[in-house]
Amino acid sequence: MKTLTRLTLLLPGLFALSDAARAEDAPLVLDPSVVTGSRSASPTFDLPYSVDGISREQISDGQLGINASEALSRVPGLVVQNRQNYAQDLQISSRGFGARSAFGVRGLKLIADGIPASTPDGQGQAATFNLDTAERIEVLRGPAATLYGSNAGGVIQMFSRDGEGPPRVGAETLVGSDGLNKNHLTAEGAANGAGFVLDASRMDTNGYRDHSSARRDQTFAKLNVQPDDDSKLALIYSSLEQNGTQDPLGQTWAAYKADPRSVSANALTYNTRKSIDHQQLGMNYERYIGNATLQVNGYTGRRSVIQYLSIPKGTPANERGGGVVQFDRKFYGGSVRWMQPIESAPGELMIITGLDFDQSEDSRHGYQNYSGNTLGVKGQLRRDEIDTARSLDPYIQANWALDRWTLQAGVRHSTMALDVDDQFLSNGDSSGNKTYQKNTPSMSVMYAFTPQLHGYVSAGKGFETPTQAELAYAPGSVEGFNFGLKPSESTQYEVGLKAQLNNTRINAAVFQITTEDELVVYQSLGGRTSYQNAGRTLRRGFELGVESQLSEQWTANLAYTRLQATYDSDFVSGGSTAVDKGNYLPGVPQTTLFAELNWKPRDWVSTAIEGLYRSKVYVEDTNSQHVAPAYSVFNWRARFEQKVEHWTFHQTLRLDNLLDRQYVGSVIVGDGNNRYYEAAPGRSWYAGAGAEYQF
Repeated sequence: MKTLTRLTLLLPGLFALSDAARAEDAPLVLDPSVVTGSRSASPTFDLPYSVDGISREQISDGQLGINASEALSRVPGLVVQNRQNYAQDLQISSRGFGARSAFGVRGLKLIADGIPASTPDGQGQAATFNLDTAERIEVLRGPAATLYGSNAGGVIQMFSRDGEGPPRVGAETLVGSDGLNKNHLTAEGAANGAGFVLDASRMDTNGYRDHSSARRDQTFAKLNVQPDDDSKLALIYSSLEQNGTQDPLGQTWAAYKADPRSVSANALTYNTRKSIDHQQLGMNYERYIGNATLQVNGYTGRRSVIQYLSIPKGTPANERGGGVVQFDRKFYGGSVRWMQPIESAPGELMIITGLDFDQSEDSRHGYQNYSGNTLGVKGQLRRDEIDTARSLDPYIQANWALDRWTLQAGVRHSTMALDVDDQFLSNGDSSGNKTYQKNTPSMSVMYAFTPQLHGYVSAGKGFETPTQAELAYAPGSVEGFNFGLKPSESTQYEVGLKAQLNNTRINAAVFQITTEDELVVYQSLGGRTSYQNAGRTLRRGFELGVESQLSEQWTANLAYTRLQATYDSDFVSGGSTAVDKGNYLPGVPQTTLFAELNWKPRDWVSTAIEGLYRSKVYVEDTNSQHVAPAYSVFNWRARFEQKVEHWTFHQTLRLDNLLDRQYVGSVIVGDGNNRYYEAAPGRSWYAGAGAEYQF
């Protein structure tokens, strides 16, 4: 263990050794092309803002293919917290956006193959990303993200691979700590001019904490064809099913210290759990018309969820809204985009115009979580409503490269309309509607000092609407939606440098974000959380990303983030609790560091050491409760591959938390029961093997 620790600590120094090994270096793709931000394929080095691409190899090499946290930790500016709770999904924040989320993802735009994984009001689920089929993931941060609409404090976009090459079939299995078992079948390739990808997997786990078992089934199908020489078409289907996923809830500090695997007594009393059935179908069409490009996207789907909460019997929240949440969601939408080069302009100028439409409709019900003296079952109906959220956003964008200058600018008119049709009238009519709209401009300018050194400045304005869940309860005991809640509005600035030094890529950026009417927890009692606008916040930070080919066999990666996120004005929370200017935003660590050293001595073997450091995290606005302490963890992984005629075999070994540290992996911001903490596993092992046959 001491050797592994020393090896990881030497990582920064190894960057300095890269020059000595240049003569024998093998080429490494350090400048991937991305479409996020510019809307057309461009190398990240030539784009005037912070955007990173994660390759298929980085997503899959020695990874489990279960949670997006496996890949996203290598991106500076992102904080990805694995809750060890499949009922609540990952917590992802970008430069502080999204940190307040108690479940799912808020404040970020999630997209998979052009299909939003976020609803129009900004609620997202990263669990719908199918990592087994991912070709790449692109992450956009900073002012340019505002061109993707409201709730786009950052953009995470996943692209599945196309079916290419000779047809092949494969199977693999993975086992590991805490009863983890994942089985995976795949078939892909191309035949008669059509490419196909078919994928199905089942994952079972007992969970690290008590009462946290889960089963997750995912399926995926993609067909890509070229109707003619000037067009491309892709049809994509995916599904996610989780039945009876147990929810261990958060932990108090005392409970966490006494037993990190512990759960709240209420979790067992009410058998807290969640079931999800999610299916979606999408279409992407692209046609070249002269020198212009037309892109059309459409999608539809449904999502059914039933969740059993631990709201105690007899509390007002249980009597009015119920302790069982159930909804059936229908969602659909589409986009159209026209990309027109202007050949008469000097340099390379492209004008992009587009229109995005998204709608989700929830048939939402609430039931008491008891029947008589039987707890943890569906009881009397206490809520019945139709919630509809829709957005219709036109935008225009210009990308212009002229000599050493690159300019990207655009504006989007974002609209989010929410309509509530209350059909449970015995406690009053809570129907209503609210429309939020705003223009969100962004401008970025880059200058090439040399072919290997680029500098840029980026600025933009954005806004973040409250989600339906955040609007659901008015402050205090008032029944009905909190339609008085306003969106938060942000002004963002970013200055950065991008350098390519032989076989090393360096991206550095400093940024500032000021936000008015920040959305924060007002009160969390009896299972109900209400929100308020909190005045101003200020976020200032520095990001550094380094990727280097140290030699033919060694590569290294580093992602460093320093973020100072504070309240910039005093406010009163819950009607009586003072929150002072200068307090830190909860859920946002000040320092995050990811480092990786990879060794590939032969084509058939690779092994790597990963290190992750995260500083302490405050858990609520007053900063008075016990912080989640800082921690460092180290992981080791290895992958082996053999080819025998038509067969390809591979094996994966992985050890996480090598030093067996006990630490808080994620926090639940502002929890009303002081259950802020979610323990991460100790030392864990995983082993997998697979085979593929090529016809």
